[in-house]
Amino acid sequence: MDKWKKFLQRKDVIFALQRYGIDALGAMAQGLFCTLLVGTILNTIGQQFSIAFLQNPIVTIGSGEGAVTYTIGGLCSAMVGPGIAVAIGFALHCPSLVLFSLIPVGFAANAMGGAGGPLSVYFVAIVAAECGKLVSKETKIDILVTPIVTVLVGILVADLIAAPIGAAASSVGTFVRWATVLQPFWMGILVSVVIGVALTLPISSAAICAALSLTGLAGGAAVAGCCAQMVGFAVMSFKENRWGGLVAQGVGTSMLQMPNIVKNPRIWIPPTLASAITGPLATCLFKLEMNGTAVSSGMGTCGFVGQIGVYTGWVNDVASGAKAAITGMDWAGLVLICFVLPAVLSWVFCEILRKKGWIKENDLKLDL
Repeated sequence: MDKWKKFLQRKDVIFALQRYGIDALGAMAQGLFCTLLVGTILNTIGQQFSIAFLQNPIVTIGSGEGAVTYTIGGLCSAMVGPGIAVAIGFALHCPSLVLFSLIPVGFAANAMGGAGGPLSVYFVAIVAAECGKLVSKETKIDILVTPIVTVLVGILVADLIAAPIGAAASSVGTFVRWATVLQPFWMGILVSVVIGVALTLPISSAAICAALSLTGLAGGAAVAGCCAQMVGFAVMSFKENRWGGLVAQGVGTSMLQMPNIVKNPRIWIPPTLASAITGPLATCLFKLEMNGTAVSSGMGTCGFVGQIGVYTGWVNDVASGAKAAITGMDWAGLVLICFVLPAVLSWVFCEILRKKGWIKENDLKLDL
């Protein structure tokens, strides 16, 4: 047993929540962003500004009626599986041969996982990466053994678990969307608060939304919760962090406040209360739906991906006939839910807590 523990330590295989629940999940979000989200942004820019370079196909796979063409953005989105797998491998400190071998593993797991593709890649990539690390540089023919083991383990595991994971994730996502339509007020609060809190925690709200295919009204509530956290922390900490903090949190991530939350959890109250208000307003009053990519539901104002996702959904709905036109009420809801109300509500709640002494000077100070 001691030899096995020493072997695992030498191979940097650590069975810990920090490694798999935080490091790997955070890397998953980065892989999603660099593929699916970037692809969505590029496609939206190309469509809205009629940029031929971004609209024209650059790759064609197959021939005849079965040919599939890809734009630059479409190609980025198609690489979401490999992107997630390699990002997770990087977070797990994989040797180069293991890291590169995760490319086909990620593609296979995403394809087999269906609606739960990203979640399937998450589990499969972890298993394949750790198995690849165990055999890495243990033989004289490492250049053959390591890639073969990594690829075979990854695809065999994907064949076993990807489809069930996809079905389960799809069912959960369908239930959340159904429940949100049935009870938009209460589910608006629940989804907004939970996804918003996940965004600030060192886990990936984007990965959760992608895994659950969280779209529609539920996706709109998720956007509201994420924006409440990001814009809320950015505005309520302005006196401590000024413009740099405003941009870092408002367009970057509210996760920057986690060290301060650990020191004083009460600073989390204002943006969380704000999300509990904006969530049901999004679902009940403005009927704000996220019909773009599901991963955008968990991004908030990070690079304005959440807002781009909502807008992309509007455009697609108009094109399909599901929506007559983009209205002034749509724009008002987007601006109020994503920017104005989170800023105002979080600031008001924060000032109340400052007067009560629950939040003190420099409690929100960032080390920028």
